[in-house]
Amino acid sequence: MSTVEQRLERAILDLVEARGPEKSICPSEAARVVGADGWRDLIHPARAVARELAAQGRVVVTSGDQVLSPAEEWRGPVRIRRP
Repeated sequence: MSTVEQRLERAILDLVEARGPEKSICPSEAARVVGADGWRDLIHPARAVARELAAQGRVVVTSGDQVLSPAEEWRGPVRIRRP
């Protein structure tokens, strides 16, 4: 895992923990924490890190009310929350 991916992982986990059990974050929030002005370049890496964390059971990724499988393709906006 690269340093950027490690920083994204930490940002995602810190943000979902701070947000609480009933709330979620957008991958762009983690990208902004890590990338500052260049955050847009980190959207896809942030989603990839969220996918890995979901596969490990450390977060849940949703679209609307539907929990997304880390093994399937994701389309559109997603949210990340605590399991």
